[in-house]
Amino acid sequence: MAEGRKLRMGMVGGGRGAFIGPVHRIAAEMDGKIELVAGAFSQSAERSREAGVKFHIDPARAYANYRQMIEAERKRADGIDFVAIVTPNYLHLPIALAAIEAGIPVMSDKPTTATYEEALELQAAVAKARLPYGLTHTYAGYQMVREARAMCAAGKVGKIRKVAVEYFQGWLSRPIEASGQKQAEWRTDPARNGPGGAIGDIGTHAFHLLEYVSGLEVTAINATLRSVVPGRKLDDDCNAFVRMNNGAAGTLACSQVAAGEMNELTLRIYGEEGSVEWRQQDPNRLFVKWLDRPEEIHHAATSYLGSDAKAAARTPAGHPEGYLEAFAVLYREFADALIGWKEGKDRRGSLPATLPGIRAGVRGMRFMERVIESNRREGWVEF
Repeated sequence: MAEGRKLRMGMVGGGRGAFIGPVHRIAAEMDGKIELVAGAFSQSAERSREAGVKFHIDPARAYANYRQMIEAERKRADGIDFVAIVTPNYLHLPIALAAIEAGIPVMSDKPTTATYEEALELQAAVAKARLPYGLTHTYAGYQMVREARAMCAAGKVGKIRKVAVEYFQGWLSRPIEASGQKQAEWRTDPARNGPGGAIGDIGTHAFHLLEYVSGLEVTAINATLRSVVPGRKLDDDCNAFVRMNNGAAGTLACSQVAAGEMNELTLRIYGEEGSVEWRQQDPNRLFVKWLDRPEEIHHAATSYLGSDAKAAARTPAGHPEGYLEAFAVLYREFADALIGWKEGKDRRGSLPATLPGIRAGVRGMRFMERVIESNRREGWVEF
């Protein structure tokens, strides 16, 4: 790879009316390692061209669909280095498979696919191709999440006994999908979203954060799902008990009908000696509470943090970093891994341990499948 050259990104989705597409684009370009050069931004060829103009890319590289983009870009001397998938869930698998079959690495919005069976199919394809595959579980990019993760891994809070994660939103408290709200329409449609509503959209985030920070794995789950808004086809509220592989127990709750809440994601992990608490809406502080000494507040970008947290910082302490910066941390790590792969330093397609990949995606889809099964059985199921 030519020294100083930016990685060329081709995006699928992210056109007019999209929420997560612009987030991916801004985050990917933040560190100067990636540039958007091509895309199939909409299932409408005209809207894809319009998006290409808005993003200032070559009009010839604003494609009518993802298949056209992949076929054309693989033949170019200056073709894309990877595909970013920012579409509704039902398209994640076919786009990822098309890219992988063409030898092109993938960075995908979560969840990895629409169903668990699809995730297993994708996992097999990634393993066979030995290509880098990253998954944007955003919260893994926050400094203080990584600090909490490092503290748990080092045993600083002692053996973990209790875990609790909550993710509450209120934006679907009314049936806005019936009024034409684009995001609500596809996220409440089983054909486009998959079989999990709130559990697929934000529950997978809560589940990933719980395992990512604690270093533990869920082994069993007992969940109850509800569709609170009349006529809604997918769940919008979930309450679950979980068992972890070290004997710890805990709770996982997510809801998109928690009226008044915006993006209230909270994680608490309790060990024998102390606990850590992190809130997404106050992301630059980590609360550490001890059994027999004063409570501590750890701040982002400070000198006493561990190496993983420091590596995620861009600005001095007191200059808050948030959602976009966390997203950008994931893209920066993916870019570094991709450069290493292209230069032959690691032809296995490996990612750093801090960056979610296909295994995290498969476990997220298993979580969704097990929650649905537990709700059906009205009891505990093994993970």
